[in-house]
Amino acid sequence: MNGKEKYTVITGASSGIGYETAKAFAKRGKNLVIVARSKENLEKLKEEILNENPSLDVIVKCVDLSVISNVHQLYKELEQYHIETLVNNAGFGNYSSVADQNLEKIETLLRLNIEALVILSSLFVRDYKDVQGSKLINISSNGGYIIVPNAVTYCASKFFVSTFTEGLARELKDCNAKLQAKVLAPAATKTNFGNMANNVEGYDYDKSFGTYHTSKQMADFLLKLYDSNEVVGIVNRESFEFELSSPLFNYSGNPKNNQKCSTL
Repeated sequence: MNGKEKYTVITGASSGIGYETAKAFAKRGKNLVIVARSKENLEKLKEEILNENPSLDVIVKCVDLSVISNVHQLYKELEQYHIETLVNNAGFGNYSSVADQNLEKIETLLRLNIEALVILSSLFVRDYKDVQGSKLINISSNGGYIIVPNAVTYCASKFFVSTFTEGLARELKDCNAKLQAKVLAPAATKTNFGNMANNVEGYDYDKSFGTYHTSKQMADFLLKLYDSNEVVGIVNRESFEFELSSPLFNYSGNPKNNQKCSTL
């Protein structure tokens, strides 16, 4: 691990929220490791960042994280760097009834939205739970707190992200760890998400939603969560206001009828 330079790692950085989040962290002078499948988009992002702040180190990792062996390999390659913040943003959605959903697409969704995120989170926590200033931000969705019609499997994957991250945050707090785990839950955001989720090109957000946020707005919200002492940053589904809160799911703690827990 390089003890001098610290890095912010962002997956799914080639477009949308990940792209804008990378630029937002760069404006704060953070060195970056940007991860996605599209090398062309990552190189474009790197060029944009270095044009504004040439002193930064921006490392490009072209990786398909839906292939689980690639996830382990990516983290192995990251071990030489001091990771200050890990943002697990890679993921995609799907609009379809369960009966009609494309199972090949769903298998990829589950590997990316759940498996890759859990593996990267677990490895990061294992190495950095006692390192002051370390932060893990997992990107969920408003659909990770409420079931949206025609998006049951996607919502279930994001419920997993929300409960996993909230539970991890409580686990870390219970053992006085220094690493903070946080979950960001956007509502409708104008990204490539609409195209992928609906299997179309040129998805019309203005036609489909009365209100939505831009990727830049969501990146700004992410930084508000990053700067706060709260665990959850969520867009209110009715007002579309961004709200910070403590964990939202019920937590049993450690009452007498639970299995006795050991600390991390």
